[in-house]
Amino acid sequence: MRITVRSAALLLLVAVPLAAQSRLPVRGKHAMVASVDVIASRIGADVMKRGGNAVDAAVAVAFSLAVTWPEAGNLGGGGFMLVRTADGKSVAIDYREVAPAAATRNMYLDAEGKVTKDSTLGYRASGVPGTVAGLALVHKRYGKLPWRTLVEPARKLAADGFVVSEYLARSFKATEAQRMKQFPESWRIYGDRKMGDRLVQPELAAVLARIANDPSDFYRGVTAKRIVQAMKEHGGIITAEDLASYKPAVRTPLHGTYRGYEIVSMPPPSSGGIALIEMLNMLEPYDLKSMGWHSSEHVHTMVEVMRRAYADRAQFLGDPDFARVPVTALISKPYAAKRRADIDPAKATKVEAGDPTPYESPSTTHFSVADKDGMLVSNTYTLNDSFGSAVTISGFLMNDEMDDFASRPGTPNLYGLVQGEANAIQPRKRPLSSMTPTFVLKDGKPFLVAGSPGGGTIINTVLQVIVNIVDFGMNAQQAVDAPRFHHQWLPDEIGWEAFEFPRDTWDALVKMGHTFHAIPGLVSSKIPGSIGDAECIAFDANGDRLGASDGRRGGTAVGW
Repeated sequence: MRITVRSAALLLLVAVPLAAQSRLPVRGKHAMVASVDVIASRIGADVMKRGGNAVDAAVAVAFSLAVTWPEAGNLGGGGFMLVRTADGKSVAIDYREVAPAAATRNMYLDAEGKVTKDSTLGYRASGVPGTVAGLALVHKRYGKLPWRTLVEPARKLAADGFVVSEYLARSFKATEAQRMKQFPESWRIYGDRKMGDRLVQPELAAVLARIANDPSDFYRGVTAKRIVQAMKEHGGIITAEDLASYKPAVRTPLHGTYRGYEIVSMPPPSSGGIALIEMLNMLEPYDLKSMGWHSSEHVHTMVEVMRRAYADRAQFLGDPDFARVPVTALISKPYAAKRRADIDPAKATKVEAGDPTPYESPSTTHFSVADKDGMLVSNTYTLNDSFGSAVTISGFLMNDEMDDFASRPGTPNLYGLVQGEANAIQPRKRPLSSMTPTFVLKDGKPFLVAGSPGGGTIINTVLQVIVNIVDFGMNAQQAVDAPRFHHQWLPDEIGWEAFEFPRDTWDALVKMGHTFHAIPGLVSSKIPGSIGDAECIAFDANGDRLGASDGRRGGTAVGW
């Protein structure tokens, strides 16, 4: 839908001036956690106060969010974690879900070749979960405190209950409620919850108690048997062998540069690191600051870069264990120069996927952690859709991550993202992701830990936070709070937050040929007007940790 200048006047007021965004980052001398939930952030900070490191805190936060943030915090999903040790070495932990062995290329197509709802709802929508295995692996490699100690706060939260927040109550009543009603156990636990209610989850507490004793219970023990039984009874395809054979992968992070800063981000099967570095490479020659923040020139330049990177994402990216992904080419400066060459400063251009061959050598949640010794963690994990597949087994929700595959290459998924042959369904394959856990370094020292949820908007959220800080001199909290926009190539339209653009910027962009999504934010969020939920930590010249948690979903940074 094209919004005319006249209709735009009905939707837009004025952009929120930066001067009005007066929140300051939370300052901590020693350590910091930034997450969407204050309870989880406090638990993580307390772990570090008791001698734990950033990985210990991350494990405790992840399990706590599985209790307090059920729309995305999880046991039944998966994700990606970047770790930077105190000696400056970075590693990527890929605990993404994998397709069950019985998965087939066309399993979500009906007799007419149309994509069914089975990839987003019910027992057939789930990939094999990776969260518990991923957390266990990273703890074994880098943790200091006993595993049981880190799981216990979450178990106690589930057993004793916690008070439902306003956001969580609204989330229960949103469109997910209609999905959850189709599954009695999910509706029993989460249905009709109101702000101020105490949510007690004894079944989840029992699962967490077993995991605290032995994390392999989720894959080979009592919990695994219950998952398999539920799948058999309801037409799911995850088997005991699928669970027992699951393994997280340890990968090498991607590295790029932008205006003298080093960018460290997630490699495939996440598309986040590649697209982020590709966009920063394309932006580097432009003097964004002189354009003026969110002027039509600035927004047009950013949107044209976004369109090109997301076109390449659709064409080339998938699980590198199954498809040849031209990583080196896509993040190279020469390839960015080629992609940038046909950007017209005066109008929107037609965009197709590029050819990287000549440059090649052969609802989710995020939290950030920094400890006193300089260890960093950037973690994004998810159930995919809010509350995943809407299926609850033994008190925890299962993912609907199979929708992140291309059920039919070229057909949009849940988030409107078009994906190519490299991301077609295959057994044991990991689906493509947009998760973008990222570190930014300056002179080899930590400068920013960043990440966000938001489906296809994640990459652009992280991009804008970095540009806001590096190019426009915002502090971390201003950069996180600032209004955001989004373009993902297809659909060919700008997603935007309410009060995002001043009228003259809007008018100029329409004249350039840009199309705006009809409702602010809806292209990227179930909450109109909201794009992403960045949870970041910056570092000042003295080394203090500056927590910047997004207010869009009520996040809180806690430090000491």
